[in-house]
Amino acid sequence: MSMQLVVDRILLDAKAEATAIVEEAENKAKALLSTVSARAENEKNAVEAEMQAKKESVLEKKRATARLDSAKILLGEKRKTLDAIYRSALSRLQTLEKEDCLRLATRLLETYAENGDEIYFAENFVYAKEVSLLPIVQTKSLKVAKERLPLDGGMRLKGEKSDKDLSYGALLSADRDENQATLAKKLFK
Repeated sequence: MSMQLVVDRILLDAKAEATAIVEEAENKAKALLSTVSARAENEKNAVEAEMQAKKESVLEKKRATARLDSAKILLGEKRKTLDAIYRSALSRLQTLEKEDCLRLATRLLETYAENGDEIYFAENFVYAKEVSLLPIVQTKSLKVAKERLPLDGGMRLKGEKSDKDLSYGALLSADRDENQATLAKKLFK
């Protein structure tokens, strides 16, 4: 064999080996690129899923806050409406006609007064003299105080056992505590 043949043979083998090495390197690079691409795609999908979950969480919190704020506003408006109703009722009680006022006073004294109690009228109570002449005042031996109290109408009873606030504000407050849920149901169906 000639020297040239041997050199050609070595070069041919070297080329084949180099081609095989390059091919193997390209295959490894493709496999590595495929693995990295798959991993990157998985990471991307995981990050997108996490972002979507966080987005949904933030949106749900915002929706919940909006619902809560809306409910607070609605409740506030309902309270304002009930307040207006009770302010109107107080105004009406303070301006009752004489007969209605005397009927109410009689009923209150029959229900709450005890023998010997002293009646303290509100400063703005118009029919104090007429109430002091009611038969229930004599029947229960009630005393009428000359002193007037700064109440929003009505009267206060002071007795040996207890004092009773029969001012219109106190009566309406008790009524509100007892009936506001029922009233709200009727008003805000």
